[in-house]
Amino acid sequence: MNITVFGATGGVGKELVAQALTHGHTVTAVARDPNRLPISDPALTVLTVAGLQEPDALYSAVRGSDAVLSAVGPRGRSDGPVASSSTRSILSAMHAAQVERIVVVSAAPVGPVPAGEGLINRWLVLPLISRLLRSAYRDLAEMEAALPVRGRVNLVALLDKQCGQHAQQLGIVLDQQQARRRRFRCVHDAIVP
Repeated sequence: MNITVFGATGGVGKELVAQALTHGHTVTAVARDPNRLPISDPALTVLTVAGLQEPDALYSAVRGSDAVLSAVGPRGRSDGPVASSSTRSILSAMHAAQVERIVVVSAAPVGPVPAGEGLINRWLVLPLISRLLRSAYRDLAEMEAALPVRGRVNLVALLDKQCGQHAQQLGIVLDQQQARRRRFRCVHDAIVP
């Protein structure tokens, strides 16, 4: 399978690239600074882009891909909204290249409180984190809202405990303990028919 990974130089992005390569996929990793991706493999192409805001510049990254994985997000609180605008550009490039499948990483506080969440997390930790990181979570919520309205890219939102099961369809095994610690959500469609 040919996979394009956006946000490939971040923690989750590097893990996605490494696991996709381990499972025999051909990977195009999109990065602003290719030196931040310390992975080398014959099946890996690193494509350098100035930014993720121009769909035309992203077209070559997604052309010929079977699926796109996006781990795009802010590096810090001062980065501003990154995920929503980047995802809109990625989706436009995908539409132009007729690529229909995408997986994006979001955060648990964006959606409903996961079933089985403890009282302290439910009533104290998650509300506090949501308030402190309000702008980042607003950006992620806008990103998620942009996904289902884009033509043939049909998505289903699943919480982190289910994310790993569906990522396995790509041959990528997400560590469930790591998923819970990072509090991310996976929004995806069925990648493999």
